[in-house]
Amino acid sequence: MAALGGKLTKNLVRTLGPGRHGDGSGLYLVVDPSGARRWIVRVTVKGQRNREGKPLRTDFGLGGADVVTLNEARDRALEYRRLAKRGINPRYNGRQEIPCFEDIARQVHIERLPTWKNPKHGQQWINTLAEYAFPKIGRLPVSEVGQPEVLQVLLPVWTEKHETAKRLAQRVKAVLDVAKSKGFRDGENPVTTIRDARVLPQVKQKVQHHKAMHWKDVPGFFADLATKDAMAAKALMFTCLTAGRTSEVLHARWEEFDFDQKLWIVPAERMKADQEHRVPLTPQMLAIVEPLQAFKSEVVFEGQKRHKPMSNMSMLMLLRRMQVENVTVHGFRSTFRDWASEQPGVSREVAEMSLAHQVGSEVERAYARSDLLAKRRNLLETWCDFIGGKPYA
Repeated sequence: MAALGGKLTKNLVRTLGPGRHGDGSGLYLVVDPSGARRWIVRVTVKGQRNREGKPLRTDFGLGGADVVTLNEARDRALEYRRLAKRGINPRYNGRQEIPCFEDIARQVHIERLPTWKNPKHGQQWINTLAEYAFPKIGRLPVSEVGQPEVLQVLLPVWTEKHETAKRLAQRVKAVLDVAKSKGFRDGENPVTTIRDARVLPQVKQKVQHHKAMHWKDVPGFFADLATKDAMAAKALMFTCLTAGRTSEVLHARWEEFDFDQKLWIVPAERMKADQEHRVPLTPQMLAIVEPLQAFKSEVVFEGQKRHKPMSNMSMLMLLRRMQVENVTVHGFRSTFRDWASEQPGVSREVAEMSLAHQVGSEVERAYARSDLLAKRRNLLETWCDFIGGKPYA
């Protein structure tokens, strides 16, 4: 079928800004604020009326402009108009090939891979869909995924694995949003409709705390830990002293340490909140890390492989070998926080910022530019003196 000419050109299709841009004869290029581009055609079906008794005029998606070329869009629009002129509703007779949910999901996964902080997050994203969504709706045309289909995916896990189900809902919604931006769907996202209508049962979540040691028991434990020569013991001692996260400590690199200023500066890309975090180095911390420079490794706490960090389980396994039960490595952060709350004159902001937690609303954080380094240094020095003993008696 020969495509007819119109107002748009290939260059305009690539460069036009947000809005609805007509090509003529009912064909439009729709450019979303996000930059996504899709084709729609508006036709009037002969002999058919809407609820108000007026001629049935309807918009139909023809596909994304990154998939459907200008000439292909004109061809499809022409076919839709011919069907409508014969009194046939194109919704049930169009020739557009709609991809299935799984195909769109895997494409979204590939497109978003560069945006994740590490490959593990990207793999978890697609694995959740592969386990719970693909077996039920994976081969279904993405245009046919509605509320019943989404509920079929979410209901079996909504109460038993609520956190997983919430992430699953977010990922299904993202796939359907992308499908709509490419012209393969119309109407509101069914995940949004289900959420707003509160169709799914309410789940009361219990806050699960990491198992932690009482702060009064830490000095004795730390003294026992200091007798161990293993690298895992040194990493765990440093973790306890800094109240840092496991990944922050195990992946620490020498270029992050400023020994002149006595600072460990963890870059934003390694922090949970995506913000640089400055940790004051106390004498007890320096006594652990400075001798490790002799190993000339790229990482501070080197594992079994040269220049590679230890396993995330290394410190936890050390606790088990020491027969320390009902305690996790992450729990020492809670221990530090409990101890700080007992100290006179220590504000909540100083204690929370020592843990690299965000404090206050976005507006408050925008005005509070200081990271309270001096006050945090005093707090950590007191903490290190408490659990590790004063360095100079």
